[in-house]
Amino acid sequence: MPLSPRVQSFVRKLLRLPVFKELKPYARQAASVMELPGSYSMRRIPAHHAGDNCGAITVMSANLWHDWPRYRRLHERLFAFAQLVEAEQIDILLVQEVANTPDLHSGEWLAKRLGMAYIYSRANGHESIGFEEGLAVLSRFPLRDPQIRQLSSYRNPFVRRLAVGATVDTPCGELSAFSVHLGLLSRDNAEQHAQLRKLINGKGGGPPVVVGGDFNAPESSLQIEQSKAEWLDTYRHLYPEGKDHTHSLRLPWGTALKRSTAILRLSYLADVEGEGLVRDRVEALRREISRLWDLADGNYPLTVETEVFWRRGGPR
Repeated sequence: MPLSPRVQSFVRKLLRLPVFKELKPYARQAASVMELPGSYSMRRIPAHHAGDNCGAITVMSANLWHDWPRYRRLHERLFAFAQLVEAEQIDILLVQEVANTPDLHSGEWLAKRLGMAYIYSRANGHESIGFEEGLAVLSRFPLRDPQIRQLSSYRNPFVRRLAVGATVDTPCGELSAFSVHLGLLSRDNAEQHAQLRKLINGKGGGPPVVVGGDFNAPESSLQIEQSKAEWLDTYRHLYPEGKDHTHSLRLPWGTALKRSTAILRLSYLADVEGEGLVRDRVEALRREISRLWDLADGNYPLTVETEVFWRRGGPR
């Protein structure tokens, strides 16, 4: 229902009060931060020609950790990361938490340093407040057909989770590459995983798709298991028995959340067995429990404490 002329006049007078005039710049900044995603910066052609020979394509995914508002060692970390990319001869780079500050546009700086094509899209913040962060895809091959998709709900206009991608024209043919960053809260994370699967599976029948990013979910979570049922987990494909965890949680200022050690107390009640046999049995049980724990991806250390009780007071 439209406001009456009298109410409109009152609102105009209210907004002309000094206190509201002082708040206008902050209102504009808030509106900028709430601006919907979709805009992007892009360099379609890499500065350095990668060659025309079809061979192995090396992909790296990394969260660059913007460390807002402190930006500790941001320049130094970015420089070291660029050196790593060069040393490993990375062809396609999928990065998250790409920071833009008044004196450094991380995605643009990386693309220039590495001579790569790139697409960057803002996720959170805005340059008008002196900081924003987003996602980027960088490539030694030409990029085209940019895609930006918001995976989080629109309930919170100040925090967004995105997928940013593009078609990569490699010497072996085209492929799609996506960089993603999903939320921390379990329910939101599961919903965003579902949206991501819908986006990627909707490309069935097209060129191969590479997805990398910060999924913020342990390997044992239902959403990761659902994705692995449909997609190839390249890390576990290469290291099926590896004990390295591909997920860890950090507080906003970078401190890792330490997982408590799980403790299992294994008690054995011995009767007439020999002491050596009891020792071998307890050790075999301890090894088997540890093996099953690793296979189940316990996701934090397990300590097995053993003790032996003799029903007759001691070994015979």
